[in-house]
Amino acid sequence: MSASLNRVILIGNLTADPELRYTPGGTARVRFSIAVNRQYKDASGKLQEEATFVPIVVWGSQAENCANYLRKGRSIAVEGRLRIDSFQNADGEKVRITEVVASNVQFLGGPQRAADEPAGAAPEAPIATDEGQLPEEEVPF
Repeated sequence: MSASLNRVILIGNLTADPELRYTPGGTARVRFSIAVNRQYKDASGKLQEEATFVPIVVWGSQAENCANYLRKGRSIAVEGRLRIDSFQNADGEKVRITEVVASNVQFLGGPQRAADEPAGAAPEAPIATDEGQLPEEEVPF
């Protein structure tokens, strides 16, 4: 069998606040998307910008850290693997899901605070890592 590699490294900004849920077995799972921007020059030499929106899923205590410290607009670095899955929805249509399953999420920049929160009141954000931790189940829900 030949060697394989499935590794993704992205840096981007959250497009919305993370959504934290728990599996029936009690494992935390958080989902969010990040916008990854790219600049390039078109055929006429004009500078263009393109955003790619990437769904991210994080499991375990790392998911709880993400839910506690991340908010829309926050810059993060994500390392993980690409997961592509398909299933039939309630209407019988085949649905395909592509997401990055994060093994390491690093919070970039300073902690963000709410508009009504005084400067310096936000707690320091840790690096959220659960390298090697496997979720009880990976079910699209």
